[in-house]
Amino acid sequence: MWNLAGKIAVVTGAARGIGRGITENLAGNGCTVVVADIRGEAAERCAAEIHAEGYRAAALTLDVTDGEAVRIAFASVEERYGRIDVLVNNAGILHDAPITEIAEERWNAVIDTNLKGAFLCARAVVPGMVRRAWGRIINVSSIGGKDGFSLAGVHYAASKAGILGFTRQLAKQVAANGITVNAVAPVTTESEMIAHRDPVRVAWITEQIPLGRLGRPEDTAEAVAFLAGEESGFITGETIDVCGGLYR
Repeated sequence: MWNLAGKIAVVTGAARGIGRGITENLAGNGCTVVVADIRGEAAERCAAEIHAEGYRAAALTLDVTDGEAVRIAFASVEERYGRIDVLVNNAGILHDAPITEIAEERWNAVIDTNLKGAFLCARAVVPGMVRRAWGRIINVSSIGGKDGFSLAGVHYAASKAGILGFTRQLAKQVAANGITVNAVAPVTTESEMIAHRDPVRVAWITEQIPLGRLGRPEDTAEAVAFLAGEESGFITGETIDVCGGLYR
């Protein structure tokens, strides 16, 4: 357990998969969690279920690719709670395809959601964190952004690699203000996002992982909770690989 009592956290792409695991973990460790997701009804259900378990959660319908919507949404959260202590940039699109089969529109959608969305959300929270001289920004990347793997589209890998550069540079810019910026890089994780994948391909991926299984949302959630707390206050610009030994 990590002591996050009283912290206000916003998690994007929070209604399912890794985002849901992160949200539940942060709430269980004492955070008030804002469940931000483009699927408003799913966000409402997630927040209600967390609330029913005795934790604090609220829902927020959010398209992270819309700069004005992001600005308004984060301003509303700060107005309601007084601050945002933790931002987890998790919203993302997973798409596997050869480069010759990637339409320009699909490239834009993946880059905008996975990379531009993290920029817009971080830009919205940094001023408040600077004023309070404390903050945690945690970006969800991927092992596919560090080492690549044969099933990932180049647009997905590029977006997740971009997250790592974004993390390192932002960490340098805001460190003097008491804000840490880190990333987590999960391996392929059991979630709805991989439901469309060929089971034979999933089995092949699993065979490549030294620990012999796919990731689980709770694996990444524990790493995020650590980075969100006081215990990690001297760690910034780093990436925790949550990959069962696949990338070394």
